[in-house]
Amino acid sequence: MSKKLPRPERRAQLLDVASAIVREEGTDALTLGSLAERAGVSKPIAYSHFESRSGLMIALSKAAMDRQVAALAAALENAPQEPEQVARILSSAYLECALTIGPEWHAIDAALRGDATMEAHQRRTRQDHAAFYAAAIQPLSKLDSKVVQRRCVGLIGTMEALSAEVMEGGMPLDVAVDDLVALIRKWLIEG
Repeated sequence: MSKKLPRPERRAQLLDVASAIVREEGTDALTLGSLAERAGVSKPIAYSHFESRSGLMIALSKAAMDRQVAALAAALENAPQEPEQVARILSSAYLECALTIGPEWHAIDAALRGDATMEAHQRRTRQDHAAFYAAAIQPLSKLDSKVVQRRCVGLIGTMEALSAEVMEGGMPLDVAVDDLVALIRKWLIEG
């Protein structure tokens, strides 16, 4: 058994171990029991942090999204409010974050499908992410805010598809970034 850690540190450790399991063995191998065993804690500790496998998968997804939003917010903070700059930052940060998290991000996303609780989480996450993008783009856009918000939902889907393509080696990162910049400028900023 591992040493006693404060609850937030233990949760972070469990999420790191869960990510490693998904990366190395896939989402099917990730259970609260396998997590507890690999992390060197008892099953009740794993259950006290996540309650269920769905709760664990949602926590993994949320942790990935939180890292992505933090990276985007930091990148946008000091950026000039110019269409090309904002579009490039949004595109680069999304794709680079996806690459940093690795292929387990898409595996976790796929594992979240099929369960009502997990699908509700995915929908909220997609809406929150689209709202974040819309807030960054709206000051530069000629479009109505409702149109920008709606199109940002489509942008998130495009970004997910391009990040998978880059991770699978089907497209170079710089090409994906350039394509996203063009899409953001033409579809969301210039309208």
